[in-house]
Amino acid sequence: MTAGFTAALLQAQTQILNHMDRRLPQADLLHQTMDYALRGGKMLRGFLVLESARLHDVPETAAIEAALAIECIHAYSLVHDDLPAMDDDDLRRGQPTLHRKWDEATAVLAGDSLQTLAFELLARDSVGPNALSLIRTLAKAAGKDGMVSGQMMDIAAETAETPLTLDEITILQARKTGCLIEWSACAGARLAGADPAPLRHYAQALGLAFQIADDILDVEGDAATVGKAVRKDADAGKATFVSHLGLEGAKHRAQELADLACAALAPYGAAGDTLKDAARFVISRDS
Repeated sequence: MTAGFTAALLQAQTQILNHMDRRLPQADLLHQTMDYALRGGKMLRGFLVLESARLHDVPETAAIEAALAIECIHAYSLVHDDLPAMDDDDLRRGQPTLHRKWDEATAVLAGDSLQTLAFELLARDSVGPNALSLIRTLAKAAGKDGMVSGQMMDIAAETAETPLTLDEITILQARKTGCLIEWSACAGARLAGADPAPLRHYAQALGLAFQIADDILDVEGDAATVGKAVRKDADAGKATFVSHLGLEGAKHRAQELADLACAALAPYGAAGDTLKDAARFVISRDS
């Protein structure tokens, strides 16, 4: 990571965590579990919101609500994805998954609360006149046409008679992972009432590169560093980008996508350099 990107990512994490403390006082068990679910991640999606807002001169008072909102949606999806009925994972971000630390019912309710908090945040007056656009597009990105649709496809693939093709995996991951990354990168433009097309093209390449990097980490990563179980896909015989392209082929495709993401930022000139660094980070990360 470049020094500039590292500093920007750390600053975004600090801003989001500080805002989380303001919006989520730990008064009871439910608030404690929501806080637990939000902490420990890279907050890349929130960073993308804040950085895209910076490109469009959006006030932080508006952008920070959107940044925390997307982290709430992402955290809720992880809490539910870890449940025994889904992936049945014991470890997330190097810590016990929420249902292991507490119980399944608490995890379900914490996830539900994080999801609804996201839309409460976006509906605040501080978000400004384009809040409805953010709410509508996030509902689509996170719901039946986006992330949840991708999760459903993923579950169906586990019992399918034949493994998913490369095209099918690409569609699945564009929904399961890519939709929230795309929403995050476009949030700043939407807040400003600007054209989100360049950032959409950037994010579509970035989201796919992110998932390919995840598949590579499942093969090469160390559980202690990655913060969750690894080699689960291969053990389950699951079709992935690595199983279709091979390890080196997957790495090459991830690099191509990172290059495409960077090229999409040409309209922003040097102001887009930090987002370019984010694309390079996504394919080189170890967790």
